Amino acid sequence: MCDWRRLPPTLLRICSRGGRWWRQTFRPTPLTDEDVETTSGITEEVEGGLVEHRIIFVNRPQPSKYCSNHISTAKYNMLSFVPSFLFEQFRRYSNIFFLFIALLQQIPDVSPTGRYTTLVPLVFILSVSAIKEIIEDVKRHHADNEINHRDVEVLRDGHWLWIQWRNVVVGDIVKVHNNQFFPADLIILSSSEPQAICYIETSNLDGETNLKIRQALPDTAHLLETKDLTQFTGTLECELPNRHLYEFTGILKETNKQTLPLGPDQLLLRGAMLRNTSWIFGLVVYTGHETKLMKNSTSAPLKRSTVDKLTNTQILMLFFILIVLCLLSAIFNEIWTKEHARTDWYIGIDEMINLNFGYNLLTFIILYNNLIPISLQVSLEVVRFVQAIFINMDIDMYHEESDTPAMARTSNLNEELGQVKYIFSDKTGTLTRNIMDFKKCSIAEQIYTLADNPNDTQLVKNLQSGHPSALYLREFLILMSVCHTVIPERSKDTIIYNAASPDERALVRGACLFGYVFDTRTPHHVEISALGTRERYEILNVLEFTSSRKRMSVITRNSAGEIKLYCKGADTVIYERLSPDGQQFREATLRHLEEFATEGLRTLCCAVANISEEAYEEWKNTYHKASTSMQYRERKLEDAANLIENNLTLLGATAIEDKLQDQVPETIAALIKADIRVWVLTGDKQETAINIGYSCKLIVHGTPLLILNEDSLDSTRETIARHSSEFGDQLGKSNDVALVIDGKTLKYALSCDVRRDFLDLCVSCNVVICCRVSPMQKAEVVELVTSHTKSITLAIGDGANDVAMIQKAHVGVGISGVEGLQAACASDYSIAQYVVVTVCLKAGLVTNAWTWLTHLAIWGSIAMWFIFVAVYSNFWPVIPVGAVMLGMDRMMCTSPVFWLGLILIPFSTLIADVSYKVIHSTAFKSLTEAARESEIRKTDPGNVIMRETRHSPLHAIGQLSRFTWHGTDEDRITSPLCCSHHRNQCRFYTRLTETARLLKNVRSVFSFNRRSATRVNMEVELSHGFAFSQEEGGAVTQSEVIRAYNTNLPKPGGM
Repeated sequence: MCDWRRLPPTLLRICSRGGRWWRQTFRPTPLTDEDVETTSGITEEVEGGLVEHRIIFVNRPQPSKYCSNHISTAKYNMLSFVPSFLFEQFRRYSNIFFLFIALLQQIPDVSPTGRYTTLVPLVFILSVSAIKEIIEDVKRHHADNEINHRDVEVLRDGHWLWIQWRNVVVGDIVKVHNNQFFPADLIILSSSEPQAICYIETSNLDGETNLKIRQALPDTAHLLETKDLTQFTGTLECELPNRHLYEFTGILKETNKQTLPLGPDQLLLRGAMLRNTSWIFGLVVYTGHETKLMKNSTSAPLKRSTVDKLTNTQILMLFFILIVLCLLSAIFNEIWTKEHARTDWYIGIDEMINLNFGYNLLTFIILYNNLIPISLQVSLEVVRFVQAIFINMDIDMYHEESDTPAMARTSNLNEELGQVKYIFSDKTGTLTRNIMDFKKCSIAEQIYTLADNPNDTQLVKNLQSGHPSALYLREFLILMSVCHTVIPERSKDTIIYNAASPDERALVRGACLFGYVFDTRTPHHVEISALGTRERYEILNVLEFTSSRKRMSVITRNSAGEIKLYCKGADTVIYERLSPDGQQFREATLRHLEEFATEGLRTLCCAVANISEEAYEEWKNTYHKASTSMQYRERKLEDAANLIENNLTLLGATAIEDKLQDQVPETIAALIKADIRVWVLTGDKQETAINIGYSCKLIVHGTPLLILNEDSLDSTRETIARHSSEFGDQLGKSNDVALVIDGKTLKYALSCDVRRDFLDLCVSCNVVICCRVSPMQKAEVVELVTSHTKSITLAIGDGANDVAMIQKAHVGVGISGVEGLQAACASDYSIAQYVVVTVCLKAGLVTNAWTWLTHLAIWGSIAMWFIFVAVYSNFWPVIPVGAVMLGMDRMMCTSPVFWLGLILIPFSTLIADVSYKVIHSTAFKSLTEAARESEIRKTDPGNVIMRETRHSPLHAIGQLSRFTWHGTDEDRITSPLCCSHHRNQCRFYTRLTETARLLKNVRSVFSFNRRSATRVNMEVELSHGFAFSQEEGGAVTQSEVIRAYNTNLPKPGGM
């Protein structure tokens, strides 16, 4: 019998990992190395020794003390402030030097200056910095306290008590209400919904906009009352805390009952919000910094600006120069003293001889210490502090709607804002509002929009007046109000629609605004009010949406006994399933889809098919066999769906707006104009992310897309190498191309042997969109660019899933949005709207403008210096200060050396930069500069461009992208950007833009021609605006969800 306690720790860890893998063989893939590092490699200490899993007792005291639920995103606390602050301050060589000088000045007979000459300014610098850090960190503590002091209901001693989040402990049973965040990581026990399901919104964790379904175990679903929960006893064993959001393994051992398996479908994560569910009961498993949300965040870093790093290096160089000067002075002082000891005895040389070499060296160090100016540090700290105040008071950065001003949480990085090259932006809540609105639809070759009253819409008027398209209009509205998985819930006189898909909720609301109100769902039928007439439809089958099917269908039977299939999805999959007689509106609908996509709207095609009773019964048997198949069930189900989803009749298309934040397209246009690269990092679906890219004008229609969707390291490496070779000499340079990559491929692309090639490919594209990425992947992408490109990076987000990337970037900007304040707490600057970014980056957007303030600052500071010298040189003896400065102004002004230096020094320091710019702009002129010069000369820049394209078409196209105009020619000429003196110059853009467009089309043909049929279909769908958000492979299928609901029955109260 093997005694496990006697095994070496390493072997014990290996055996434990192997045993754990064996227990998890039901999972599709074994644990990765990363999983082993973050789960199996960690142990917890209990009374029996070290274990590699967590044991939680239900309704009993816990065997060990677990992490508190109190969280902190602040940099300091009462104990760590002094050592951490001093460490940060004395990372600057200047502060170390000044401290050294201040200590030397305290030694008698060594310092030729006063004892406090350096000490007082140093104390002032440290005091200002300390006050600033304290103020900024107190704000973080206040934001943390707001979260820690939230209230939640907890079951204690058989009674429900409202306690603060920070007091929640592992093993507690909590009750979370609708629209509330989960206070810790929970295991769901029961809920108010049928079959103990609940809806959660995880946009704060992974950026996905669709709701996800979680379901309690059937054995705990009956725990609906307090007495049931009080009598519930047992133990829960689960893996140790780790950062994997989508993985969880555990077992529940209820007293005297069979052991039950727990997985991700029962886990409710801190940071997620309960939606469309009245309440849930949950058991706390992880708290505080052990929750998966906090495991995905990093400790607040101590950031330093480029100016700090540069001055640090320069001060180090000056210090070495100072030491050399002092050594030379001390050596020559020794030589001179010995040579003049006998002849110049009357000046007290005998006393100087008694001083050793070290004393003289220290004296010279103090004497020359002004070579490193302490005033520089004082000026930097004061200017930064005042700049932070100006940022906080800037009216352009104030958001009136939410009464939220901008806040500079870290003023040390102010100067970085004008040097930003890359911006990494979250999508949900940052670019978008996470609100879906039905905007318009195309039915039978005509576009219909909404009105305040359904009877005022043209659609309802045509429907009631017997228009030739009335039949199609009716079928379209029935599809919108029936073909979905939405659950209606009555609240007083209104109907609340609960849906896992925000798109479906928007469609059902759109149908309501046209007079077709969906109000009742039972396990077998739905009821609608069609312009006041009650209609009932039996739901026979639901063919669910998946990313591979790209469509969703419902088979219904109406009151007349007719069986119809209603289908909605991408235009490519709908069009290929149309019957010969059902393509009447094909071309017109396609034009409308392109029009909707140009406006940045999300589109779906809608179609219907009539099915005979005999055909349906035959298909029903086929579908049943597929659903009960033991092998290849998913593929057989998809094949069965294909059998009935054909011979469709096209009805039209819908257009849904994923609402953007205010002025997002204008903001991104301004950033691109400033030659700032914008990358979007989101956890949302690929189609959704690209659709937002089009709607916010980050991607222009016609821009070539590089889509990386690979499932192995080898294929990822091969794809990156192929695309890199296609760029040729333009690799690493700016090109008018957009790169789109999903999270799975990104995992391989960030591996050690591929990441450098991947980075080269990314920086060759003007736009990069990363989809389905985890919070840590966001941070890894930001760190990759930050560490390898040597460019200033800025990350902006509003959710807890953005904290890691905000902390990795040089500058982190948090938006205090609807997803909470986690991002704002961890950021360097917090704002209320994305548009404020342009104000933050004003210095970067206007770099060549010399305003009167610029001239005043430069020439005024020089004039002030002369005035100060003149006044200070005449203080003494009227004011007993500065005796050594008496008459200095006259000596300075009468010295030819001073005037020569005043002219020669600026000239000699600037000559190198001026010479470089002259040579570069003359001999190495870029296409952009050549075109601008031709515009200044009022000649056609098209001639320059065509001459350049003969030598390098790829380079020309990349440069031409910044000249592309997105409006009409008349708009260009009448644009406010084009003043009356430059009307003719603006007209030249017409010819220039046309050339750019043609060349871009040529490039898309010969540079990116290796496209599979799937890739082409995907790009066609994207160009037509297809996007649909819904959870796939969740705890409960959508068919099971709608079969479980009966809205005519009341829900349990949960007390």
